Amino acid sequence: MLGSYLIFAREGIEGTLICAILLTFLAASGRRDLFRWVLGGAAVAVAVSTVVGVTLWIVGRDAFVGSHAQSWFETAVFGVAVAVLTYMTFWMRRHARTLSSEIRGKAAAAVAGGSAVALGAVAFVTVGREAVETVLFLVAIAYQSSPLQLAIGAALGLATALAVGFAMYRVGVRVNLGRFFSVLGSLLLVVAAGLLANAVHNLQALGALPGASFTLWNAGAVMPDDRGLGDVLHGLVGYSAAPTLLQVVVWAVFLGGGLWLFLRPAPPRRAVPAPSVS
Repeated sequence: MLGSYLIFAREGIEGTLICAILLTFLAASGRRDLFRWVLGGAAVAVAVSTVVGVTLWIVGRDAFVGSHAQSWFETAVFGVAVAVLTYMTFWMRRHARTLSSEIRGKAAAAVAGGSAVALGAVAFVTVGREAVETVLFLVAIAYQSSPLQLAIGAALGLATALAVGFAMYRVGVRVNLGRFFSVLGSLLLVVAAGLLANAVHNLQALGALPGASFTLWNAGAVMPDDRGLGDVLHGLVGYSAAPTLLQVVVWAVFLGGGLWLFLRPAPPRRAVPAPSVS
């Protein structure tokens, strides 16, 4: 549940932030008549990504059920989700400060060109990217969590995103986006580490990686990973009641290295010397 909440909150807030920036720009420009194109583009993006997510989930659940192909499919989804999640976490760290100006620039170009369709395309592409990421991560988590936990976490995350977006657009609340995305980015790296550990487990079970029989401990009698708190931790951080050495090493190296790179201070920019006047 917490994993789906973090994903919906992070991606949802970024999506609502994009819409808030576009709507604020149009309101300041006296072009409220173009609101429907922004909202329409965002709605289409969410609809398309939902279809993609449902299709992936159905294929993984029904088409390969009970076969090795299902494990391979789930592992592929885990791998893609980890790669995209990690990339976008670091991308947002670099672009959080310039995101607003970049979106405003695209919107200004669309309005200046007199193309409402182009403005809708800006909303579709920018929001669609977040929506596709969301459903991809949700599908990955869906293979290791109950539908009820996913639904509750997603609903709470979406509510948080809408509340933050409303506060920024209607109330004018200023949010420290750099700090905000640093916190959520750190938590999502924990989720990514868990997905990677589960991918390693699947590959070991399939015989693609060695060490499947080399388990470090077995806590199944105390906290099994298929129900209760163990199930929650399994979906959030990749908890396994009987982890292998390779699982633990991969999880620790990815999480430790990822957090170190993500949280370390950015190197100072070199000052460009002023041209000499002769």
